[in-house]
Amino acid sequence: MTRTILSVLAVLAAGTGLAHAETDPEKIAKICQEAEERYVQIYGHPSAEEEGVTVALMYKYTFCPVTLEVPLGTTVRWVNVDKRTSHSTWFRDEGQPESERLFPEETAEQTFDVPGEWGYLCGPHWESHDMIGKVIVLPQ
Repeated sequence: MTRTILSVLAVLAAGTGLAHAETDPEKIAKICQEAEERYVQIYGHPSAEEEGVTVALMYKYTFCPVTLEVPLGTTVRWVNVDKRTSHSTWFRDEGQPESERLFPEETAEQTFDVPGEWGYLCGPHWESHDMIGKVIVLPQ
């Protein structure tokens, strides 16, 4: 009985708190480094060199970075750099619809005009792989 209650609480916490389950900073850093390497292979330059947007990568069931801090008015571009898996972005708690599935090398963008913390998840992978992220929009 206790195990069942704990399992239910864990699912509820993951679903409402939008916290990423992977906590090992070294593992996350390695995945995100590989994601950036894939981005450079695909586009020929680092993601930080994109003009007019801040890039977040989707790779190995992880948003890179997991938490992204941006100034007010920033457009975030999510880029799927996986080789075979589709992902999405879904600001579920904000009542927004899930984005279209992004297949490898596809992108989605959103501009953040309101300060605050915006938790989001990958529709097909948030439950099975805890693919969850957050955008923190700083006031001007």
